Amino acid sequence: MGAGMSTVTETAEQPAVSGTPNADRAPCCAIYHRAVELIGRRWTGAILLVLVEDGPLRFSEIRELVPDVSDRLLSERLKELEAEGIAVRRVYDETPQRVEYELTDKGAALRPALALLKQWSHDYCDDAERRAGCGG
Repeated sequence: MGAGMSTVTETAEQPAVSGTPNADRAPCCAIYHRAVELIGRRWTGAILLVLVEDGPLRFSEIRELVPDVSDRLLSERLKELEAEGIAVRRVYDETPQRVEYELTDKGAALRPALALLKQWSHDYCDDAERRAGCGG
């Protein structure tokens, strides 16, 4: 378990678990679930964070800031973010041609959520993760 985490044991009597959902509870929001699945894909959070903090960036700059991601996976994730309208790929007519990726307004709206998640990770990142580059 991470630093600052503890196990909590509930002593209150729990209702019996049945095959039907509790009528007093709403099911998980499908829109929320889809958003979490998108943002939670391997490397997507790291890519979004560097675009929030350092963008717009070239492909090679993103790869440098997210060093363990492969070119193939980085390309795939950037295409997914483009398809969702979260990032945009801009091609500049220069020699040599310059291509940059940046967040759209929709992507930039993730800034507060990413900042909170980053702070949470620093607050609860254990010592081994800090030594491995978590920072903070």
